[in-house]
Amino acid sequence: MTPLAILFPDLDPVLFSIEIGGFSFALRWYALAYVTGFLLGWWIIYRLMKQPALWPAGTVPMEPARVEGLLTWVILGTILGGRLGFVLFYQPGYYMANPTEVLRVWEGGMSFHGGFAGVIVAGLIYCRRHGVPPLQMADAMALVAPIGIGLGRVANFINAELWGRPTTMPWGFVFPGERAQSCPWDWAEPLCARHPTQLYEAALEGALLFAVLAWLVWRRGWLKQPGAITGVFVAGYGLGRFVVEFFRQADAQFISPDNPLGHVLSLGPLGLSMGQLLSLPMIIVGLGLLIWRSRAPA
Repeated sequence: MTPLAILFPDLDPVLFSIEIGGFSFALRWYALAYVTGFLLGWWIIYRLMKQPALWPAGTVPMEPARVEGLLTWVILGTILGGRLGFVLFYQPGYYMANPTEVLRVWEGGMSFHGGFAGVIVAGLIYCRRHGVPPLQMADAMALVAPIGIGLGRVANFINAELWGRPTTMPWGFVFPGERAQSCPWDWAEPLCARHPTQLYEAALEGALLFAVLAWLVWRRGWLKQPGAITGVFVAGYGLGRFVVEFFRQADAQFISPDNPLGHVLSLGPLGLSMGQLLSLPMIIVGLGLLIWRSRAPA
């Protein structure tokens, strides 16, 4: 093993479990990340709706009391979109053969890009029903999205999943599991140290992106330009994810026989991962939104 490689700590994906009258309940770190992300997002958006000076013409896009209703729609969009995205992007063949398993979200399998699309649809429906300006609401949700993303990636690390490619860097982790130990045949080390890409993503797409967005909102007043914060988030996430994918091990589902598209895209030295394929449009759309916003009248 590489002398400075880090052995993965003995972390339990289950925070705690209880059993009452034959009924068992387990709280997993991944579920806690979702719940915490939603609650922190709700709180920040609620506070934003109490600060009219941040918004165009000194008018908030919605009453603070309505934020709770928005949260309900966002949760539904995240879960349904994330699950359907995983089914369509990563294992379409398997779920076509086993359609009854599509809704088994408790067994794992969520896609960020699918969840992102689900939130867009849910947000548009909410804005239309309640007369809320869509771009201003998108900016509010874009500001808080990196919080949930960062927490989710930390939970991925605790679960010892979505790890990276083999590395000799001193911060490489030796993750548990047979597949994690399956390094290339010419790998010289007896144990396989890998990039902790979950932590890379937590830092780039979570902490750093949130810090940039928060600075733009509270220091630069970018909420007064509807769509600008959304553009930074979409392009920033897409770019961060695209870069990290160079260090991340390709998902087993993506290159499985159940996903012929994955085989085609992963061929050759310039092959794309599914994460990169789905992130490229985000970079283009985000930059396009920023260019459009910069040319719009003040």
